[in-house]
Amino acid sequence: MIAILALLGGYLLGSIPFGLVLARAAGYGDIRRIGSGNIGATNVLRTGNKTLALAVLLLDSGKGAAAVLAASPFGARAQLAAAIGAVLGHLFPVWLRFKGGKGVATTVGTLLALNPAVGGIAVGTWLVAALLFRISSLAALAAMFAAAGAGAALGTPRFAVVVLTIAALVWAKHAANIRRLLAGTEPRI
Repeated sequence: MIAILALLGGYLLGSIPFGLVLARAAGYGDIRRIGSGNIGATNVLRTGNKTLALAVLLLDSGKGAAAVLAASPFGARAQLAAAIGAVLGHLFPVWLRFKGGKGVATTVGTLLALNPAVGGIAVGTWLVAALLFRISSLAALAAMFAAAGAGAALGTPRFAVVVLTIAALVWAKHAANIRRLLAGTEPRI
């Protein structure tokens, strides 16, 4: 029962669309009508407002970490459930008719709270790939791949399964990006 409550609590926290809220507050209107139509930090960056994009990145990561930390008094199973819930909330927010973001920042926040080493590997991989290739989606896919591997190597079997599941969800949300990467048409940062 505790794990189910943690999953639901994580989902509700994860479903807060910070990109949409902050873009509207900053006068950009509905961020879903700009650039890729995504609610995440990369699309907010397309407004040209780097400070706003950074705020979205930090808040989206923070909601993932907050969900895990809020569940921590109830044990590892509750923390893992909260992590899955937060990512599902960002990917499929009830407030936006289940059409959310790609989940990278929220996933990184959950990973940093669950296992800082795995989270750090994901962040480091994203940074290196972004600097080398200047393509956010490619960096995100590489970070999720690295996180899954690091989760298997550095965590318990249950943790590894959760990280692999979350990484697979994030990869699935990037299906259109993968098609554009293969076609050579994916936009650069």
